[in-house]
Amino acid sequence: MENKKTKLTISGNPKKSLKKINTPKTQGKKTVIIDRQSNRSAPKGNFYKSFNNKSISNFKKGSNFKTNLAPKTLTSSSDFERRKLAEQRATKRLKDDTENKEKKTKLGTKKRELKLTVSRALSDEIETRERSLASVKRARQKELKNANKENNKENLKPVKRDINIPEAITVRELANRMAEQSSNVIKFLFGMGVTVTINQTLAADTAEYLVKEFGHNPIREEKAEEIIQKIKASRTENLKNRAPIVTVMGHVDHGKTSVLDVLRSANVVSGEFGGITQHIGAYQIESQSNKLTFIDTPGHAAFTEMRARGSKLTDIVVLVVAADDGVKPQTVESIKHAKAANVPIVVAINKCDLPEADPQKIKNQLLEHELIAEDLSGDTLMVEISAKNKSNLEKLVEAIILQAEILDLKTDFESKATGIVLESKIDTGRGPVATIIVTTGTLKKGDFFVSGLRWGKVRAIINDKGKDINEAAPSTPVEILGINGAAKSGDDFIVLDNEKEAKTLSENRAEENNDKKNPLTFVTQDSAFSDKSTEELNLIIKSDVHGSSEAIKNAISQIKHDEVKPKIILADIGMVTETDVTLAKASKAVLIAFNVKPSKEAKKLAENENIKISAYNIIYEVLDYIKQRMSGLLTPDVKETITGTAQILEIFKVSGAGKVAGSKITDGEISSVSEVRIIRDGTIIYTGKVGTLFREKNQVKLVSSGQECGITVKDYMDFQKNDVIEAFSTSSTERSI
Repeated sequence: MENKKTKLTISGNPKKSLKKINTPKTQGKKTVIIDRQSNRSAPKGNFYKSFNNKSISNFKKGSNFKTNLAPKTLTSSSDFERRKLAEQRATKRLKDDTENKEKKTKLGTKKRELKLTVSRALSDEIETRERSLASVKRARQKELKNANKENNKENLKPVKRDINIPEAITVRELANRMAEQSSNVIKFLFGMGVTVTINQTLAADTAEYLVKEFGHNPIREEKAEEIIQKIKASRTENLKNRAPIVTVMGHVDHGKTSVLDVLRSANVVSGEFGGITQHIGAYQIESQSNKLTFIDTPGHAAFTEMRARGSKLTDIVVLVVAADDGVKPQTVESIKHAKAANVPIVVAINKCDLPEADPQKIKNQLLEHELIAEDLSGDTLMVEISAKNKSNLEKLVEAIILQAEILDLKTDFESKATGIVLESKIDTGRGPVATIIVTTGTLKKGDFFVSGLRWGKVRAIINDKGKDINEAAPSTPVEILGINGAAKSGDDFIVLDNEKEAKTLSENRAEENNDKKNPLTFVTQDSAFSDKSTEELNLIIKSDVHGSSEAIKNAISQIKHDEVKPKIILADIGMVTETDVTLAKASKAVLIAFNVKPSKEAKKLAENENIKISAYNIIYEVLDYIKQRMSGLLTPDVKETITGTAQILEIFKVSGAGKVAGSKITDGEISSVSEVRIIRDGTIIYTGKVGTLFREKNQVKLVSSGQECGITVKDYMDFQKNDVIEAFSTSSTERSI
């Protein structure tokens, strides 16, 4: 019997569309092919109801396929079992296929895909659903997330950085350099018992410790001064002879400037107010084919720092002593400055033309200060001269040249220039002007330089004769233009390679200078408990040059008093401006102009605001004026004199007068205008004035000792028996400093 295929026809209209399912290649004898016939006209309704109304073909005889189905019309139960059996077999086959899939297919397969539904059983193909785009995206995101976690772990590893540490640095800047939060640095310091703010300045040692604690490598930055010292040290190669720098020192009015006048054939004394040198003057002369640079220093006591600056700069000191006056305080001070600087001294005994001149006396006085003349078996050159008669000045120059030859002064002419600022000022029309002496190298126009906290470019070089020159050799005094502000006297002067280097060094110096001002400054015990009642005289000082301003400040600092003290709120150079007047008004300060004039605007504003501008040309006049103004702040001396005393015996009530103290004058006298105090048991109860004096019910003006009277005191009536009424008078006397 032939083994024929049995067809099972299912008619109906299920909710889901059904597709043909092909028999797999591995079909056997016991295989059922389920074929669907379309029945578009079938009414809608129950699936099983429509299913029973259809005829199902019988399996042919001889078939080996065993089934529980009845040979006749199938019931709904038999049909359900057939479908269930088909589902089971297809599910088993699907599981077998799934096990052979690759891992990626296995990962993308879901549990619901392993369960075969009617629609899946009747579909054309039974295979694993492909992964959706959303699942692929989620998988990729998961992989990316895992990769990021690994990267983050690597990134979270602490990074060790090289941290540059300057001499002082703020907490904010240090945190930025370490790439740390400022709050973490502050917390760390707080844990160490140090309370700081984000803008607090830290010392280099503290910053270095913090950097190490945070796991970084600290690198100490080189100070600006160290860099400059290296630059200076590197500029001493091709050495040649240079002109000596000679400083003329001595007591005021001993003839220092007059000697220089004769040597350079110029009259400088006439240009100085009061005949007193108040600036450092620098000149260069040529004698016997030798160049000599002279520096003239003031002899007034107020210019101590100028003399000290001159002695440090100089190679040789010429000490001028008047033969008729002898050794004076500034003479002794000049000797000390020269010895401190280890500079040889040449003594010029001036005014030897005067009848009262005694050069030998001068030599003997100098012996006390270890200056021994050659004729006394010493090694100090002493020359007797007369600036007025121009005598023996050649011998003085020869002595200077001889001393210079002994010193063998040499320097490098080819390197970049270095020097020292002698004086600085602000010139109307030219701006800031600095007087310098070149010590090493050659200064040229266009050179970039740094001087103290300032920097600039040399726009012009002017020599001591007022001529514009292109370059200045060593030992040459010159004025330079092009600095970005008023330089400070005594500051160094260094030429650098370019503008950037000059500007950077200047800024670093400024930062280091500001950092020296410790922001963590607390009041000391002395300042905390000092008497705050001390009066202060506020001062604003404007001067022509920095040296004069410096001298005035030093002189003012020497004025001491217990009750009043001077306070300089501004000391600057240049003319008096509107800003100075406004500041003087706001601070109630005394405005002093030394060798300068106020601008038109400032003068007009001062007149409108009733601000006095005190102008002076001589320094000791400034000091006298300041002392006078300080004296005006002193409390006058008050002297008290007891004029009479009275004892209260009885107390009366008088209509119209109130309480009257019936008293007896025990000493002196009491008048109707006397100031009195009420004393009870040795304690002062009240101080006031006499109201009325009664003598036998009559008003009187004076009551003397031994007399009885009635006394009323203004605004006081609480008299008691045995109280003492003491009359007194006061007188005040003005004081001065």
